[in-house]
Amino acid sequence: MSNVNKSLEIKVPVLPESVSDAVVISWYKQAGEYVERDEPIVDIETDKVVLEVPSPVSGVLKEIIESDGSTVLAQQTLGIMYETEKNTVNSAETHLLPEQTPTKPDQSDENLIISPAAKKMIIENNLNTNEIVGTGKEGRILKEDVLNRLKTKPEKSLTHENKSQLHEEKDINTLSSEPFKSRQEKRVTMNRLRATIAQRLLDAQQNAAILTTFNEVNMQPVMDLRKRYKDTFEKKHDVKLGFMSFFVKATVEALKQFPAVNASIDGNDIVYHEYFDIGVAVSSSGGLVVPVLRNAESLSMASIEQTIKELAVKARNKQLGLDEITGGTFSITNGGVFGSLLSTPILNPPQSGILGMHKIQDRPMVENGEIVIRPIMYLALSYDHRIIDGREAVQCLVTIKDFIEDPCRLLLEV
Repeated sequence: MSNVNKSLEIKVPVLPESVSDAVVISWYKQAGEYVERDEPIVDIETDKVVLEVPSPVSGVLKEIIESDGSTVLAQQTLGIMYETEKNTVNSAETHLLPEQTPTKPDQSDENLIISPAAKKMIIENNLNTNEIVGTGKEGRILKEDVLNRLKTKPEKSLTHENKSQLHEEKDINTLSSEPFKSRQEKRVTMNRLRATIAQRLLDAQQNAAILTTFNEVNMQPVMDLRKRYKDTFEKKHDVKLGFMSFFVKATVEALKQFPAVNASIDGNDIVYHEYFDIGVAVSSSGGLVVPVLRNAESLSMASIEQTIKELAVKARNKQLGLDEITGGTFSITNGGVFGSLLSTPILNPPQSGILGMHKIQDRPMVENGEIVIRPIMYLALSYDHRIIDGREAVQCLVTIKDFIEDPCRLLLEV
């Protein structure tokens, strides 16, 4: 009985209506190499997210049809797989990389198995496999294991190329005060995600009448509540109690009172959404992404925190699915985590509103005729003035402020 079954096509996944095409970023395998079923075999990048395309079967990669840099459409054939059993090919397993074959017996394990995604990252970052703990089946090194190693990797072990990139990304004011000895320039083509972000931000400013209203909120009540219950909360729900869950809850309650801020424009129509899909802006290595909390009105504080944590990890690891970043009726962005004191956030089309959170700082305030010090955060609400009047926007932001300064109202729904 033959172990070889048939040839199958590796196809681009079905893309949502808002995504027209994608670009092939990199193949994990070369033609002739063995691949396990559902193992990532090629990365493609849309204007929203990077997707890992898995192998449809276990077998040999027979042919790469669309090479790196190719633009492809949904369901287009990327390559051909030749289905066969593992023990029928010479490259039955992915072993220790040839580039890293040790000269000393104790430097690594010759039977070490490495996933293709992990293999690619190990080569790119010049890592030694004996410094990576594999958490996969039978000690297999996974992509996540390499990412964990990179988090703890000292700069001195970086490759020359990565060191250069690291220094190029630093702000000029943070570098040495010694005069530069070179006037060279480096030109890098924008990746697809960055280029799309740039275009969408430009379109938002050109195609919407964006105004921003500001306010300040006393964070003391939320901070006291968080301090009192954070340990119990984390013990029960296995997730930390952050500020974002309070703001998501407060925002949803405010949007219920001012539905225009949760609406969008479609041609000459105003679409009022009777659900609340809240996008939470997350910074990733590839650019800004906005994963969405679906039906946030029905989520508990713990569910909000858990979902945000999961989406943030996926964003950092470039594992967000298209369904997790599309849609959304309103967005929240927190520039305060980077130290921003005040900003005017830009709309995320076709949404008509976005809330900006900022850094918390102690400030003097007058309470009952006395000056007291309170932890204050500036809030900014940018909105599309075409469908949202200034009165609605201001009152919506004040409502969010009121809920944060008296969080018990969120529980009582008053």
